[in-house]
Amino acid sequence: MPTPFYQKIDQALSDSNLQAALDANAERRINARVTAFTSLTEDLSILRQRAHNVRLNTIEHLDYYLATFRKKALENGFIIHHATNGDEAIRIILEIARENQAQLIAKSKSMVSEEIELNKALENAGIKVVETDLGEYIVQIRGEAPAHIITPAVHLRRADVAKTFHELLGIPYTEDVADLTKAARQVLRQVFLDADIGISGVNFGVAESGLICVLTNEGNGRMVTTLPKVHIALMGIERLVPTMEDLSLMLSLLPRSATGQKITVYTSLIRAPRQSTEIDGSLERHIILIDNGRSAMRQSPLSEALLCIRCGACLNACPVFREIGGHAYVSRNGVHTPYPGPIGSVVSTPLFGYHEFGHLARASSLCGACREACPVDINLPDLLLRIRAGKVSNEKAEKPNPPEILKWGLKGFAFVASHAHLFNLAQKGMRLLTSMISPNSQWLRIPAWTGWGYGKDFPRPATQTFQDIWKKQSPQINHTASINPTTKTISHLDDPSEKLDNKNAHPTPPADLIHQFSRELTALGGVVHICQPEALASEIESYLDPELNILYLSQQAHQELRSLLGEVWLEKHARQYTKINPDLPSIMTTAVAACAETGSLLICSHPESPLTASLLPATHFVILHQDQIVPTLSDLLHHPRIQEASSSVLISGPSRTADIEMTLTIGVHGPAQLVVFLLVNNQ
Repeated sequence: MPTPFYQKIDQALSDSNLQAALDANAERRINARVTAFTSLTEDLSILRQRAHNVRLNTIEHLDYYLATFRKKALENGFIIHHATNGDEAIRIILEIARENQAQLIAKSKSMVSEEIELNKALENAGIKVVETDLGEYIVQIRGEAPAHIITPAVHLRRADVAKTFHELLGIPYTEDVADLTKAARQVLRQVFLDADIGISGVNFGVAESGLICVLTNEGNGRMVTTLPKVHIALMGIERLVPTMEDLSLMLSLLPRSATGQKITVYTSLIRAPRQSTEIDGSLERHIILIDNGRSAMRQSPLSEALLCIRCGACLNACPVFREIGGHAYVSRNGVHTPYPGPIGSVVSTPLFGYHEFGHLARASSLCGACREACPVDINLPDLLLRIRAGKVSNEKAEKPNPPEILKWGLKGFAFVASHAHLFNLAQKGMRLLTSMISPNSQWLRIPAWTGWGYGKDFPRPATQTFQDIWKKQSPQINHTASINPTTKTISHLDDPSEKLDNKNAHPTPPADLIHQFSRELTALGGVVHICQPEALASEIESYLDPELNILYLSQQAHQELRSLLGEVWLEKHARQYTKINPDLPSIMTTAVAACAETGSLLICSHPESPLTASLLPATHFVILHQDQIVPTLSDLLHHPRIQEASSSVLISGPSRTADIEMTLTIGVHGPAQLVVFLLVNNQ
């Protein structure tokens, strides 16, 4: 009888709905990734190697960076916990929940929480936990595990989601993705407002400053780290970068690899709990540093896998994942791993056991597409081969785990291949035999009992060997002109460097940052009005409701408009935003700075500029001055206000999702419209 792994493969290959969903995801993700990387200002191979070195250095000196990060985070006001394993992490979370009498927890996407089965533990303790990422929410209410680390509901079509929402949420049946997203938004908005605790993952912790970085497109990550009074961040101990400059490098690679974006809509930089003078932000922030096998993995032949930044690019590139999907990656006993695909086949072995998950390393063609797609250049084929050979620990070598028939087959092939006359005879015999077995097809069906037959056909051997073809063509080949005997170089080939497309390698920095910023933000769905101060009033009034004719402002925006437009205009058109109000249709804030390269705005927490003002309304208006625009993302991340504010966020367009059948939908948990009034001087 086939093992659960092969049963899952068989089910996946025979599921036409799943195949259509996986094909659509892979094609769009890969195309978006390729397009996104064309906008890099440096050669991708150089950036990948630099990122590899940063991550390698971090893992090699992890104890030092962890100690540095812990010290800085404690100074910032975080409460730091260390969890050796998943059970300890769950115990810590339950203690925090009991101390705060928590009944409802809002959770944003966290692969570590899937790894330790946190939701199950919370529910068993009588605490309601709600996933707030749209894809995670869909699979949670369906009682399923995520099928992809970036797109959890990748295995579902819109009809599946429509049926689920109709049956479980009670809404009228509709396959309109915008309506389905709106229904989820309505349910989850109240969860954010009522939650006692917010739980998030951590994309990166920055050792030199002790801040954590959380990336999200929908805005749910910002919600769970801003609205509940308590925030718990779950962080694998390897998720560190040494400096803000290193963070800038990772942010230039991760979104492009994960979703095909230059940068995610929201890049949250959380440095401390809410300050006493601020009106929003979590009062208490915890970071749980989770080991759960990572220290042992760091000392093993598989340590390179700890370089992973969880972008999911290797899943999209892998021909095996693209056929069987994430739910087929199961243990010998049928237990699902939260980490599917090539990287999942590697990390599942040291984290969850070689004997249970070592066979997943054979769910690979070893074609190398995963390494080519990896933004930090992890040698995944080599790691997969190490697992196949049983080299998963420095303490002892495990027995290689090939199926018996494969083991004996390879021994037989090795014997024949090492004897030329036997190999030639075998080639001729195979050609004759396969022409009889499959006379009308170029493919041979492989029996399912071999293991390969679940997902592979075998091409018929060529009618002629390479040696036969070479002997026929060899006399026609001119061997005399290929090498220059003086220089010992190949003379008839062009210089390979001349064939490289270097048009984006070192572009001239744009002279006009204003128009570059406007162009980038507009491409991301934002609206930019470039105007002089005297035209600002009419630009703003064009957006006001004719009946209400009122605009809500943060205190900083109120002060800004007082100096620009005067007290009379403010009395007529403006009201101040002084407390959290989720029902306001629009709010105006000011920006601290902006980045021309990515079209991003920097908003920092401040007593006079609450973060919820840029998060809760349907429309977010922003005042920006031309001298606040900096050229690069690195420049923006080094802005001094980030090291002063309790929380900062880089905003790059309206909130969005593509979790339902890869259909882009604007306006999820954050604003559906971002409007920037960019003030320029008379010159």
